[in-house]
Amino acid sequence: MTVEKNITSIFMVPTLKIGKEVLITNGFINAYVKDAMKEVQYENCIYLLFKPANNNLFKEFLDAEYERTTALIDDYDYNGGYVVLVYTLDDKWKSDFDLIRQGKYSKTSKDFQSVFTKIVKIVKNGLRRDEISLQYRVFNKSEDIKKYWEDRIGVAFSDDMEVWEGFIEENETLYIEKFKKQHV
Repeated sequence: MTVEKNITSIFMVPTLKIGKEVLITNGFINAYVKDAMKEVQYENCIYLLFKPANNNLFKEFLDAEYERTTALIDDYDYNGGYVVLVYTLDDKWKSDFDLIRQGKYSKTSKDFQSVFTKIVKIVKNGLRRDEISLQYRVFNKSEDIKKYWEDRIGVAFSDDMEVWEGFIEENETLYIEKFKKQHV
């Protein structure tokens, strides 16, 4: 199941320090700042949606996460094999997360930006290569992303403009029934 990653997944999940391979292996789909089905929302938390292919492997991952970090504060299931893990965001990045929510990616602290790797390994058509990470390019307003958006929306970017789309809470909210209908 391929789902386009949202801003929560791109700019908040990496601060949890869960390995990318571990997430993929355990059926990670996307992350959200709230779950529309829940009456009570956790403050300063994100909701990670998984659809594990192997329940035993996922249970091992879940147990290990509860051992590894106190940031994991809840987990619950939805019909259809979906699992949500709720993590508290680190308070030390609060002002940076606020900037992310405001779409001011390049204004985040250098300390926050250093959490994200500069180089990522990409596998395309069976070939491995190194590439500069999306986050690094967004934080630094790289020319390739600037050009991509200029071509896509037909607007010349000034130096004070950010090169990534703004944070829209609707896109960062889990609507599980809507999600299931779109990804059958």
